[in-house]
Amino acid sequence: MDDTTYTLEFEKPLRELEKQLITLQHVSDETKVDVSQEIKAIESKLELLKANIYSDLSPWQRVQLCRHPKRPYSLDYIERIFTDFEELHGDRRFKDDPAIVTGTGLLDGEPVMIIGQQKGRNTKDNLKRNFGCPNPEGYRKAMRLMQMAEKFNMPIVTLVDTPGAYPGIGAEERHVAEAIAVNIRDMSTLKVPIVTIVIGEGGSGGALGIAVADSVMILENSYYSVISPEGCAAILWKDRAAAPQAAEALKFSPSNLKEFGVVDGIISEPAGGAHRDYDLAAKNLKKEIKSNLTRLKKLSTKSLLDKRYKKFRNMGIFEEITETN
Repeated sequence: MDDTTYTLEFEKPLRELEKQLITLQHVSDETKVDVSQEIKAIESKLELLKANIYSDLSPWQRVQLCRHPKRPYSLDYIERIFTDFEELHGDRRFKDDPAIVTGTGLLDGEPVMIIGQQKGRNTKDNLKRNFGCPNPEGYRKAMRLMQMAEKFNMPIVTLVDTPGAYPGIGAEERHVAEAIAVNIRDMSTLKVPIVTIVIGEGGSGGALGIAVADSVMILENSYYSVISPEGCAAILWKDRAAAPQAAEALKFSPSNLKEFGVVDGIISEPAGGAHRDYDLAAKNLKKEIKSNLTRLKKLSTKSLLDKRYKKFRNMGIFEEITETN
């Protein structure tokens, strides 16, 4: 889905060239004048400019790409990666939460449990899905289905894409922090392989509530952070306009996260972002999911749980070096 109707500031030079290309093609069609050389020249210039722009994105530019309104969401990936997906609803305590979609599906014939945070495409859908911000019942629904997966020995695949858990009064009254904490605790002991992919925004505990996994991957234009850049800027600089500066300071770009051991790998996207080619983005995702599940299924239950526990306990460990005169 190559969409150029929504243009980010750093993409404007590309759009100008694309307009020139379209104009030349129209001229050629209408006048029958041969402008093939001019078209080739602009196409070459366009590809070179794309490579220069997208190979050196700043953390803030990656945040902008991961929030692109045409970016594929969980259901877009589920449709392309899994077959026979059957959505399952409700936490059996309060109600369903459309901000998290859950259900069973087949990954090349193998049954898996799929948990994904889901945003909306338009205002109506965003209101239904609470802009991808889950309520406590969403996390409890996710855990109910993960425990079902454990009972039937099904691997679990989770797709993270949320600005954060919903902080509303109702969510607090129904104990959203407790729901996330329980998920973090109980995911650490599930006796089946768990693979998590951050496909867009990975907002704090709202993301971690479905991301205690044996393998955590991230798409190259996504972020995973304790706070959004705007939130950080408002606290540290007293100005949300300092978000680009905060994005640099937070060190939440995929390369930093891999260096720190927060994620295990980075999944490449089509040039210009996943919204440029849904099918290719899904193909890359599927390859990594299958590869990781194949590796994890070879481990004994004890080894699987030990490695998962150590993986998260080792995060944040540092060595303090004191200078000696």
